[in-house]
This record gives sequence, C-alpha cells and structure tokens, in this order.
Amino acid sequence: MADQDPVFNIQRVYLKEASLEQPNSPAILLEREQPAVEISLAVGTENVAEGMYEVTVAATVQTKVKDKTVFLCECKQAGIFEVRNLPQEQMGPVLGIACPQVVYPYLRGNVADLIQRGGFPPVHLAEINFQSMYEQQQQHQQQQNAAPAPELKQ
Repeated sequence: MADQDPVFNIQRVYLKEASLEQPNSPAILLEREQPAVEISLAVGTENVAEGMYEVTVAATVQTKVKDKTVFLCECKQAGIFEVRNLPQEQMGPVLGIACPQVVYPYLRGNVADLIQRGGFPPVHLAEINFQSMYEQQQQHQQQQNAAPAPELKQ
C-alpha cells in the first residue's frame, strides 16, 4: 500500500535563463524623465520523466522612456518536482499553483539582483496569487473550448 501513497518532492530549483539588455545605453541614462515599467509573468509545465515535472516561472521586466527601452530583463526560474500517485484532478492545481509558489521567491530575488547589478534600482516583483492565476487560466480555456466551431462555407 505504501507504493500508492501520494508523493510530492522538490528535486531541484535553478535559474534556467537570465538576460539584461540595455540597448540604448549610455544616452538613455542621461534622460531625466521617470521610466515606465512593464512586467509580465508566465508559468510553464513540462513532463520530463515519469512522475517528474519541470515547472518554470518566467518574468519580463521592461522599462521605457518615451518609446526607447532603458532596460529589458528576462528571467526564467525552474524547479524539478516529483509528483506521483495523485488523482488526475489534483495534478493541475499542484503543478499550476503549488509548484510555482515554490519557484517564484527565487525568481523575485534573481530579477531584483540582476537589475541592480546592471546599475539600476532593483525592481521587486509583487507577490502573486497563483491560485487566482490558475483559476483564470482554467476559465479562459473552458471559454475557448465552449466557443462554437466556425462554419465552413462551400
């Protein structure tokens, strides 16, 4: 019976990708105007072996003055998780909520550090409610699946 007990283990958390670009330096650094900041996040999941999943949380932080980029920071933090013997209906929430919650604090620190090392004040990513994000994603998928198929005209 012990072989059927649910398993959830963190195997590894690592920085998968990181880049910081300053395409308009040094001229843009002389601007006095406050830059606009745009932040986007994405969560990804990949089955890498039986019962083993890589979950990634990616952040893109772009600052602009007028239409020119001050800096563009892209980071992808990943974790490898062992998830076994869970009912299928629990797999989505575990991979879409629990795993990103483990990975995200590392991403926040790496983004702030990378931006600061580039000579800018650190950008601290806000706390994220991954449950809400997951539920919105599920609702969006259901709406797309419920949309009527386009009619073919002959």
